[in-house]
Amino acid sequence: MTLTLQNNSHIYYENLLLGVAQIRQLKVRNNTCSIYPYFHTFLEDCYSEYRYGAEDRSDFGLSNESEWKYSSASSLSPWYWGSMGLYSSGGYMFTLPKSKQESMEKLVFLRENSWLTRGTRVVFIDFSTYNANINLFCIIRLVVEFPATGGALTSSHIYSVKLLRYITYYDYFLASCEITFCLFIITFIIQEAIKMVKLKKEYFRSAWNWLDLLLLVVSILAIAFNIYRTVEVSLLMEELLSDAHVYPDFYFLAFWQVLYNNMIAVNIFFAWIKIFKYVSFNKTMMQLSSTLSRCAKDIIGFAIMFFIIFFAYAQLGYLVFGSQVEEFSTFQNCIFTQFRIVLGDFNFETVEAANRILGPIYFITFVFFVFFVLLNMFLAIINDTYSEVKADFEVIPSQEVQIRDLFTQSCSKALVKLKLKKPEMDTNPADESLESKEFLATKRKDISKLSTGDGANEKSQLRLSKLQKGKEQLLQNYPSTEDTESVTAQSSISTAEFQRLFRYTAELEKELKNTNAKLKRIMKSMQQLKDTSGKTAQ
Repeated sequence: MTLTLQNNSHIYYENLLLGVAQIRQLKVRNNTCSIYPYFHTFLEDCYSEYRYGAEDRSDFGLSNESEWKYSSASSLSPWYWGSMGLYSSGGYMFTLPKSKQESMEKLVFLRENSWLTRGTRVVFIDFSTYNANINLFCIIRLVVEFPATGGALTSSHIYSVKLLRYITYYDYFLASCEITFCLFIITFIIQEAIKMVKLKKEYFRSAWNWLDLLLLVVSILAIAFNIYRTVEVSLLMEELLSDAHVYPDFYFLAFWQVLYNNMIAVNIFFAWIKIFKYVSFNKTMMQLSSTLSRCAKDIIGFAIMFFIIFFAYAQLGYLVFGSQVEEFSTFQNCIFTQFRIVLGDFNFETVEAANRILGPIYFITFVFFVFFVLLNMFLAIINDTYSEVKADFEVIPSQEVQIRDLFTQSCSKALVKLKLKKPEMDTNPADESLESKEFLATKRKDISKLSTGDGANEKSQLRLSKLQKGKEQLLQNYPSTEDTESVTAQSSISTAEFQRLFRYTAELEKELKNTNAKLKRIMKSMQQLKDTSGKTAQ
């Protein structure tokens, strides 16, 4: 079926008007606000600002026509967040004819019969166009708000979205990529399910696992919406082709398309953040994470002090300048304005004009305390902590694993699984992999523990007691080599015994490095005291 349209259904010759335009209004009931008793003799009617509870849904005027009757909308239809309030998706609505002359006549008829009343708070004009040259739908919404203070506020919202997805060869290539993405998500779900079964409660104790779950949920929602959008567009086009005098509600799809784009943006953002999971073994990344973890308590304490002062200035600005300066008209605007002051984007003349005494005092004291004092304290906390962490890392030999080695090992394993490469002949690969994992885990714990400071004496004593117990157990199993008479040619040790020896060696090495780091810090402090005493003597 094809749709025959005349030239009056085109805008600028290239944009096809889809169906007809729709006009909708929302009203509030009379006597929805309170009048002071002294003015009851002068004022009889009172129409409050728009809110859902005060909305008027009764028939009025020529109630035999649809535009005079309230129409409810679907529960999935989005509400509109305007300048003066949040408006529901129902209302009194009608469609305009396709002819310009008939549309003018209908508008004149509605004006003469007072379709717009004192209770009207907002009017929406919705229509959609399609440009085949670039395969884009343009969904337009023109809004006129009537605040309770009188007057009118106009605004417009234009969404250009691609609802017909698969037309060119490049679109089909994107479709293949989407199918690959779906297969990857299915594989990812299976892997995470296996991890949940194996680890159980331990799985939910890792922040990276929570990030993986978030990525999965957002990806599944994106796939579901993509399918729903394709089906819904097909249904709307079939309805439009069957009757050209109906209003196609593409605004509903455009609104959810914007949310879909936002969802994809968040998903990609967290996917990039996940890269830190695979580069955390790098020395630079370890320094960064150790710096943030060590100064977390100091930053939290500083943040409490900072926001107490920040909100105090925001409240001051709202009460002093709120009635005259737009940037301070609401408490939220005050907060954003003060962040702009910190960044240097601020119009001082408007504040000075609003209050010649408190304006300059507010601005100067805010810049001094927040910019020159508090922000520099924040930078000093991070800088001092980073210096300490960097000094701790300098006494540790570089144990970081190179990324290229990691990728090489992963590729080798993948090739072996695909039977494209022969597996390397190891005497006991399982034991070796276990040992390497324990060694890397030991090194990572060593770095993270050292970066958190000296630690408590109780922890040191606990580690020493563990080492002593391990030493006694080893001496029981293996006599001391100092007694040459007791040393005999023994048989080869077992894997479990080797692992115990390896763990003991790793713990001993860790304790020695920790002691070495403490000694270096003590020597550094002693050198500073010596230099200070020398300067004092001079």
